Amino acid sequence: MSLALIRRTANLVSMDRAELTAAHTTLIGFTKRAEKATDDSLVATFVDSAPLFTLLSTENNQVIYGRRGTGKTHALKVLAEHVERNEEEVALFIDMRTVGSNGSIYSDQSRSMAERASTLLTDVLTGLLNEFYSISIGTIESHPNPEEVTQRLDALQSAISTVKITGEVTQQQTDETKAAEGSSIQGGGKILPAIGFQASGSRNSSTQNFENRVVTRKGSEIVHLMFGPISGAISDLIRILGKSRVWVLVDEWSEVPVDLQPYLADLFRRTLLPIDSITVKIAAIEHRTNFAIMRDRGEYIGLELGADVAADLNLDDFLVFDNSQEKSVDFIGNLIFRHYSTSTTEHPGFKGVDEFIGKLFTQRPVFEEFVRAVEGVPRDALNLIAKVVTKAFGQQIAMVHVRAGARDWYEQDKAAVIRNDSALADLLQHIIREVIGERRARAFLFSSKSRHVGIDRLFDSRLLHILKKNVSSHDQPGERFDVFKIDYGCYVDLTNTTRAPEGLFADDEGAFAEVPKDDYRSIRRAILDTELI
Repeated sequence: MSLALIRRTANLVSMDRAELTAAHTTLIGFTKRAEKATDDSLVATFVDSAPLFTLLSTENNQVIYGRRGTGKTHALKVLAEHVERNEEEVALFIDMRTVGSNGSIYSDQSRSMAERASTLLTDVLTGLLNEFYSISIGTIESHPNPEEVTQRLDALQSAISTVKITGEVTQQQTDETKAAEGSSIQGGGKILPAIGFQASGSRNSSTQNFENRVVTRKGSEIVHLMFGPISGAISDLIRILGKSRVWVLVDEWSEVPVDLQPYLADLFRRTLLPIDSITVKIAAIEHRTNFAIMRDRGEYIGLELGADVAADLNLDDFLVFDNSQEKSVDFIGNLIFRHYSTSTTEHPGFKGVDEFIGKLFTQRPVFEEFVRAVEGVPRDALNLIAKVVTKAFGQQIAMVHVRAGARDWYEQDKAAVIRNDSALADLLQHIIREVIGERRARAFLFSSKSRHVGIDRLFDSRLLHILKKNVSSHDQPGERFDVFKIDYGCYVDLTNTTRAPEGLFADDEGAFAEVPKDDYRSIRRAILDTELI
């Protein structure tokens, strides 16, 4: 600790127990998820780790990467609020978790790819149409030509709902006076890259008390999604509404089944990206995305990162403690302080984040340990602070409270995913044994070209964290690796014991460094062998 910091900490007047209790009560009551917060509170609690918001607010089409809980939804909603300040611009927010009436259809492998993909794309376009309806309702009364707005909405509705049945059609009439009500579609086939989705099979439909007959049609069903008319209808609608720019903000992209993602991306490329007045922002989890299917001669279905859309913003680059300790400590400190300051409960006030940390924690290194335990996930920071102050309730937070709270949070939230999955639990124990037990380290290398479902699941559950991608190793030149770090909760009980990890990696001389060298060529014996897991 620097001399200046020691003096500043020493000069702080300790809070009495009643004040600490009031402060702790406020910290326990934080709103953890952005979708449950009001727009005003989202803006008030947003922390910009420069140049994060500068990158986010450009008019470039963009993918925003980040693990679950890193604040992708929060950032998009703050961007939406920022856009709405300009009356000539509008933000359309599409949450892929809530698109469509039955999301399970998209993942139902018993259905044909054609049916799953066409249902998804139609549902997304319908969601986009509903957003435009909401905008139009607020505009139509003051619009000089309201009928033109409704005409454009009808044109868009028509463009996204065309279904055509071709092939041999047979009709069968019956004298029954009542027939079963409803319809069903069955089919299987392949997806055509340019204009639509083709499936072969049958479509059975019936009417009740209408003409007293049952009509059966047989033939090839083609679900046409005409990209040109859809794009034209959207462009005309934006023009007639008088909007200079429309921001389409797509959240929870990774909730879409991976095999369907390229076709949804292709829809965006062919309908939204050609319109100059539209900016598309997509929030996704990097390991759970597949934006394109590459074909021969450079052809592809979907979005090409870097060409069609930028992928230059990863929230993990701003938040992971081991990537930038100073930036992480500053970010998490401001995050908690802003949530505290904007809380509506009665609580003691502080002049700034430094005083806040100085009075609530026994010393600065305790707060730094808290930030380390968070592993760069803002949502975990809000959950963990509640656990920690529960342990320290009415007292200043000490190191023992941070570690006890981190252990409880790990057992309650993160470890839950492995309790009922013995294979995943065995994989995690193997990694802990190999990395911490054998190497006394906290991180390892894993081949960038390898995919392992268990590693992906541990990453999704925040039991493993990516520190850096596409790095080299001294032992295997030419190979590229991703650097994974084991979650703090996995080794917190080993801290201050002889089995505690000594650092991230061992260098050529066997010494440990907290921050590895940029090219990682000093790493030895840190490669996790896929054949052993």
